[in-house]
Formats: sequence, C-alpha cells, structure tokens
Amino acid sequence: METKETTTNERKTDREQSFHQNRNQNPQKKRMFFYRKKVCKICTKDFSGDIDYKNTNLLRKFITEKGKIIPRRLSGVCAKHQRVLTVEIKKARTIAFFPFVDK
Repeated sequence: METKETTTNERKTDREQSFHQNRNQNPQKKRMFFYRKKVCKICTKDFSGDIDYKNTNLLRKFITEKGKIIPRRLSGVCAKHQRVLTVEIKKARTIAFFPFVDK
C-alpha cells in the first residue's frame, strides 16, 4: 500500500484550483436578484380605519415582542405613516396600552 502524503501547500493549491475552475466554469450564468418593491400597508386601499393610539390591534403589528418599534425598512410602511405610527405608539405607551419595555 502506497500512501501519498501531501503537504498543506499542495492541498491549498488543489482547493484554490477547484474553486477557480468552478467559478470560471460558466461565467455567463450569474445570479439575478429580484427585489419586490414594498408597498405601504397603510397607503393601500385595503386598509380601512384610522391610525389612532386606541387602535391597539393595528399598532401591535408594528411593535416587537420586547416593545420596540419595528423600523420602516422591515415593516414596509412609507415614511409619512411611520412617523404617524411612532407618535401614536408613544401615546399608547404613556396611557399604558403598551409597555415601554417588556422583560
């Protein structure tokens, strides 16, 4: 039985070669990323109602379990409505509809 001993440098070059071969195998095939434009949930016609501090079911959708306000980039709300939501959530916190921090 013959065993071929390879050094770490030889293994490294083998890995580098296989990586470059796989990468250059099909250069025309690149991954295309498609980002769907987020539409404001409140601007849509499906939304009925008013953004109010008393509407806890609506405001609860924009708060995490710990009581933090979900940022606009995650919630998909336009800047105008995010400002309104923030004010109304803060009002609801002061009246104790929502906790400031959930432990």
